[in-house]
Amino acid sequence: MAKTATNNARKPAAKAAAKPTAKAAAKPAAKTTAKPAVKATAKAAPRAKAKLAKRPGVKLSMLKPSVNNMTVRVFARAAGLDAAETDAWGQTRSPEFMARNPAHLTPMIEDKGLPRGVLWESCAIMQYLSNKHGLEKFYPKAPAKRAMIDSAMFYLVGTLYPYVARATYPFLGFPQYAGEVGHSDAHPDKKTEAQKAAMAAIAEPLEVFHSFFRDGKPFIGGKNPSIADIRLAATLEFLAVIDYVLPKWAKDYVAAIEKKLGNAYSEPAGDVRGYIAYVKSQAKVQG
Repeated sequence: MAKTATNNARKPAAKAAAKPTAKAAAKPAAKTTAKPAVKATAKAAPRAKAKLAKRPGVKLSMLKPSVNNMTVRVFARAAGLDAAETDAWGQTRSPEFMARNPAHLTPMIEDKGLPRGVLWESCAIMQYLSNKHGLEKFYPKAPAKRAMIDSAMFYLVGTLYPYVARATYPFLGFPQYAGEVGHSDAHPDKKTEAQKAAMAAIAEPLEVFHSFFRDGKPFIGGKNPSIADIRLAATLEFLAVIDYVLPKWAKDYVAAIEKKLGNAYSEPAGDVRGYIAYVKSQAKVQG
């Protein structure tokens, strides 16, 4: 079957090559000057170069149920990077993984250009890959625009995400952070109270993204989603596990990003949504 497919594929190519040759031979010599050849070469070269720049290889270790990991998975697809994904579920504490990544965190990329060969933290990974491959569409070079993208991501990681984690991790079955009420031996009522407080606190930073960082624009990045937009949209996915009622703008915002990025967003999001659906179904069975 493979040989047949190959032979069939070659025949149209041979015909296509033969036709231009016959036409070229039939044309007067005066028209077949060097200028068109130079133009054709000039046009073809940039295309080939751009194509190569869009398909570098990226080794990515990730966990499918995680929105932090989803962030880089979406970005790699949207940016046209050829990511070779490895599911690290249950492997992050192994001696082999710890030898490369003592923080035992995912997502993690491997790249020879890095001083230690690996890099973790979703925002840092997106920044690095954007800088390396000149992906200004996702991470602008202009200092002022870049500062806003950085500020949005740092505000998310430092303020919004801790609230989201405190509110959702107990339901998701994810480990709680040391020092948090959820990680302690406190009475269940205290843990529930802390979760409710975190849920109530989400609204304020969420509105900051809407009124300050977006400021009437479709996305934080303007007309196109930036790495900050990808990080925010992925984070909002976790709120479904607690049936958090997103404001209309946030629902429209996530839908617009998914529409803009297509399968680059939908495929990784599907893994997160599938896990959330599983968790909720198990809760119903146990309840």
